This record gives sequence, C-alpha cells and structure tokens, in this order.
Amino acid sequence: MASTKADPRAVTPGETPPADRAGRVETHGIDFIPASERHGRARDLFAVWAAPNVSYLALVVGGALILMGLSFWQALAVIVVGNLFSILTGIVAASGPASGTPSEVITRAIFGIRGNRVNILVTSWFISVCYLALNWAAASYTAFRLVERFGIDATTPVKVVIILAIAAVTLAIGVYGHATIVRLYQPLALVLTLIFVVMAGYVLGNADWAYQPAESLHGIGLWATVAAGVSIVASAPLSYTNSADFARYLPATTSPVSVTAWTALGAFVPSVLFTALGALAGTGLDMADPQIALETILPAWFTPIFLLAVIVGTIANNAMTAYSSGLALQSVGLRLRRSRSVLLDGSMGVAMTLYALLVSNFLDTVSNMMQLVVTVMGPVMAVYVADVLWRRNRYDGLGLGDETSSSPYWYSGGINWAGTVAVFTGIAAAALCVAAPVYTGPVANAVGGVDLSLPVGLIVSAALYVVLMRSYRTR
Repeated sequence: MASTKADPRAVTPGETPPADRAGRVETHGIDFIPASERHGRARDLFAVWAAPNVSYLALVVGGALILMGLSFWQALAVIVVGNLFSILTGIVAASGPASGTPSEVITRAIFGIRGNRVNILVTSWFISVCYLALNWAAASYTAFRLVERFGIDATTPVKVVIILAIAAVTLAIGVYGHATIVRLYQPLALVLTLIFVVMAGYVLGNADWAYQPAESLHGIGLWATVAAGVSIVASAPLSYTNSADFARYLPATTSPVSVTAWTALGAFVPSVLFTALGALAGTGLDMADPQIALETILPAWFTPIFLLAVIVGTIANNAMTAYSSGLALQSVGLRLRRSRSVLLDGSMGVAMTLYALLVSNFLDTVSNMMQLVVTVMGPVMAVYVADVLWRRNRYDGLGLGDETSSSPYWYSGGINWAGTVAVFTGIAAAALCVAAPVYTGPVANAVGGVDLSLPVGLIVSAALYVVLMRSYRTR
C-alpha cells in the first residue's frame, strides 16, 4: 500500500490549524487528517505519554511486587523488563502519521473493514469503558479521603458529587481533544513530576536498602512470581493499542523512528522511575494499603498535595482513554460526532463507577477480569506491530476510510482472515498458559504455575499473522 504523501499546503511544524487548536473542541473524528492540517513535532509525544504515567498506580504496582516476595533488585529488573513493552506502543504510534488516521481505523488493514468492527468493539471500546470505571473508582477513593481531611463527611451524596466532578473534568479534556491534550499535558507532566520528586525524598529517607524478603523465593516459585510481575507491569503498555490516535496529526514526513522513540520514552521513563519508587517504599512500609502507608511518612502539609496529584494523574490517564473510546464507537459504525461519542462512553463509565463504589463489589469482578486483559491485548498488540513492520509502515489513509467493497482493505467479504485467525489463535495459546486467580491454564499448571501467556500470546499471534499475510500477498 502506498503511503499518503504530504502536500505543499501542509502547515509548518510550529503552526496549529484551526481544526485542531487547544481550547477548542476538536472537529475531526476517525476521518483522514489532510496534509494541510498536519502539525507538530515527534518530541511533543513525550509529555503526552509522560503525564499519565507519572501516576499513583505505578507506586501501587511497585509496592505489590515487594509484597509478592521479590527483593528490591529483583523487582527493579521486573519493572524494567515489563516497561520495555513500551517499544511496541511506540511502533504502533508510528502508524498514525503514516496513515493520518487513528488506531481504530488503521486496524482495518489487519482485520478488514467488517472484521475490524468486532475487534474494536471487544478489544478497544469495552476494555476502555472498563478502564474508565476502574480509574475513576481509584481517583474517587482518593478524593473521598481528601475531603475527609478537610472535615467533610463522605456521605453517599458527597461521593456521588465527587464521582461526577472527576468524570466531568476527564470528559471535558476528552471532548476538547488532541490539541488540548498535547498542550495541557506538557506543564501537567512537569508539575506531577515535581510533586512526586518531593514525595520521593521522604520515601528514600525511609527505605531499607538492605531489604530481603522474610522468605526468599527460589526455583519455580521465583520464576512464577517474576512472570506474574512482568505481566502486571507489561499490561499497561500492551493496552495502548490506541497510541496512533495521538500521533496522527504529525506530518506524514515525520520520522517513524522519532515517533516510536519519543512515545516509548514518554511511557517508559516515568513508569520505571515511579514504579521503582513504589518498590523502594515497599522495603520500609507495608504497601498493602499504599495510601495509608505513604501518609505515615509524609508531613501534614504535603499529604493533601500528594492526594490531589493522585487524582489529577488519574484524570490525565483517563482523559486519553475517554478520547480513544469515543473514536472506537465511531469506527464500530455509530454515527455520532466524536465529542458526543466521548460523552456516551463517559456516561457508561460513570454508571459503572457508581455501581462499583456504592452498590456492590462489582469493582472486584472487573479487577479480576482486567488481570486477564493481557491474554487478549497481547495478541492484538503483537499483530498490530507485526502489520506495521510487515507493511514497512505504509498505509493508504484514504483507502482506510473507504468502508465499501472497493476499499483496498476489504479483503474477503470485508474480513481479513489472516488477522482474525492470528489473534484468536494467539488468545487461545495464551489462555492455555495463563496463571491468574480466576483461571489457570493447563500449561501453567504443568510448569508449576509459571504464567507464560505473555510471551506465548505475542509470539504465536505475530508469527502466524506474518505467515498468513505472506500467503495473501502471493495470492
């Protein structure tokens, strides 16, 4: 497929076209971004990905690795390896400028025009809404604690107001869209980093650099814990199959290597630093309840600032999810403007959050389900990356937008069976190897509980896709 070439009317890198200007509602949805409206530099992507990864969740994951029985240095190795999957996030992002379309449209090249609707409905839209609910629940818990510090009783009406307020801010950013996210996340990343650096000083003062777990792990037990830890850490970068959404406005001539590098670094660097900080905190504190543990070492004046940073960081993460979930609804075939599709997804996410926090233990059920997300998202990410490399990042942006049988991505009856078979085979192979609280596959049982779902799912799906696409090319 030929790549879409930039035309001479393209704006200069410093210009911002009216259709994508910070502070204005973005007018584009899943449609092709013409060369005349392309703008920006690859390095802008660093802050876009750094802001949501300077997060409280990273501290929680780091502390959890210590609770699982790893030493600090073992946990650090797991953190680095798990975050190396950010390279895949970066490779996917490079397809954005090449096609001028979001990830939700680019995957039509993998699954076909019709087949992609099923893929997006399950692997993008549904999981995005679940993540919205989970993140809003986490931010709301923190906000409940924050208001109580100011003497306000967190009654049910107060909780409802807090949940709605957090959702409103998140959805506002998602509705305003791409340019607002790029502009807002640069100072936001700096502020959040400063706050967490101050917190790091208190953590370092209470860390036990000579820490050793009460019972050191050895043999199969160690490998099982390491595999589980890598899967937990890698689940974040593997879920970002939407990274092209935030790169598609860059000029088509932008270096794919630069897009890949700045995206990957933006996700990798802060995630490694702050997850490692959480692991270090776990050497001196009981991170079973991270918020309470951290508050015991933070001064009274700084604790509200820390809690507010947790809320803001979660909002930054969720705004990107809300933005992409709106694009996902459009790509499925729902004829709504992007801003309205974001609000629709947000309403569903709010309803799930209210139910989770105020009615039942639904949150536990969703959390257990998300532990199996790697089983699904790993093969999808692997096939996406394989497609980018197999095509040498050449996509026909206008052809991707053509949903008729004349589209170059129509394949057979609107379905590319190479992508469909590869993903389902990869998911099946990963399911045989998964070891999670809700389900353990027969292969995982046979090898002593070592979870091999991540490497197996990635390798099987990517290899099978390339083999099947070579056969398609020959035909």
